[in-house]
Amino acid sequence: MKILINLGLSCLLLFTFAVSHASASNLAKEKRWAEQIEDALLDGESVTLNDGKLDFYSIYTSSSSSPNSSTKEKDTAILLLHGMGVHPDWPQVINPLRVALPEQGWSTLSIQLPVLGNEASGKDYLPLYKDVPARLNAAITFLKEKGAKKIIIVAHSLGTEMATYSLSISSENISGFIGIGMGGDNIPYLSKIKLPTLDLYGENDLPGIVASAKQRVESAKDNKHYQQQRISNAGHFFDEHEEPLIEAVTHWLNEQAK
Repeated sequence: MKILINLGLSCLLLFTFAVSHASASNLAKEKRWAEQIEDALLDGESVTLNDGKLDFYSIYTSSSSSPNSSTKEKDTAILLLHGMGVHPDWPQVINPLRVALPEQGWSTLSIQLPVLGNEASGKDYLPLYKDVPARLNAAITFLKEKGAKKIIIVAHSLGTEMATYSLSISSENISGFIGIGMGGDNIPYLSKIKLPTLDLYGENDLPGIVASAKQRVESAKDNKHYQQQRISNAGHFFDEHEEPLIEAVTHWLNEQAK
């Protein structure tokens, strides 16, 4: 009897550890990403932010040296959110935007979102969503201290869902949202967002993203400021289609500035 009780207790402890471990970001992985980025960072500066409990890594890239920065730099900044399990300088989508947008006059802050191990699925990330708003708030505070009057979130892949989840709770201090490669899981959150929104995806994007395009439009029917755009021939990571991606994002941002 005692053996069975001890065995049951051991199983309970293992289960509790597994659940708690899965509901928190892999901080060791975050640290490794930060160290790797810092060693190779060419554009921008490393910034450590705090969400009220934990530090997290970010990259700030100022537009101050751009000839286009005279008005935009003082007005609007871009908050970049990466996809599943990666980092703030990921070479696909995030780095091209992080570096290109300051050249057009918008400073960017690319932040580290909560991450899990490489074996994790999108569903495994759901318990981590609750930690995202605090990171966004820390990023917003930082950008305001830099002089930003408007902040627009530009997110990719799973980062779009973390963004729409957070924005469905509160969109305070956010002036617009660009979701790149949004899947159907964004739909419940999109229906609650009334911000100017660009739903941007590739013609050859992931099947679920392409298939849910009409549903995303329908879910945002009450948002008069929602737009959807498809980039021809582009896949989910916009490999070899970085220029059309940057052009689409830049065009929308310029329209919002009018």
